[in-house]
Amino acid sequence: MEDHAGADLKVSTGSSGNFFTQISQGAPFDVFLSADIQYPQKLVDNKLADKNSLTPYAAGRLALWTMNDKLDVNQGFVILKDAAVTRIAIANPEHAPYGKAAQAALEKAGLWNEIQKKIVLGENIAQTAQYVETGNAEVGLVAWSLLKAPAMQGKGSSWLLPIDAFPKLEQAAVLTNQGAHSALAKQYLVFLRSDEAKTIFARYGFVLPKP
Repeated sequence: MEDHAGADLKVSTGSSGNFFTQISQGAPFDVFLSADIQYPQKLVDNKLADKNSLTPYAAGRLALWTMNDKLDVNQGFVILKDAAVTRIAIANPEHAPYGKAAQAALEKAGLWNEIQKKIVLGENIAQTAQYVETGNAEVGLVAWSLLKAPAMQGKGSSWLLPIDAFPKLEQAAVLTNQGAHSALAKQYLVFLRSDEAKTIFARYGFVLPKP
């Protein structure tokens, strides 16, 4: 942010579950932004984060995405049965909330067991998208926000899953015990709650929390 041009900001990206484990083991993070609210809440429950800082900031959306112009993803999940689709990328449901949501969506559609042999797991949602972008998977269930990023504009074709196709991906941030003593970390949480931040989240396709 321009107001803190001199701040030394270090960002690490990955799966929410892995970062939960790292923080639980003493990793020196100040702020934890998770793709669900459960992991931040667990840190609070385990007295590893400031309970008063827990901030739901957006809800994520899932999209079916392909780089193959011969596949019509607007057909929805029916294309997953297509013989031309041999690999379907999702994030690992064991520690990635978007992967857990993808599995839930496929189960709700009655397809999870049928397409098990086609599933390839990304370590996180970014790697999942990379599998599709590089052709290592014909289609993938990825975060809609990734596809809205400038670097991804115009790449491939996508189908946005209905909001009720999977459990709500309520994303939240929390200050770790270390971050609770950092003035800059506290100010960042204030920013996440601001109208400016909400405008940014909306631009990337997130669903904003109700006031």
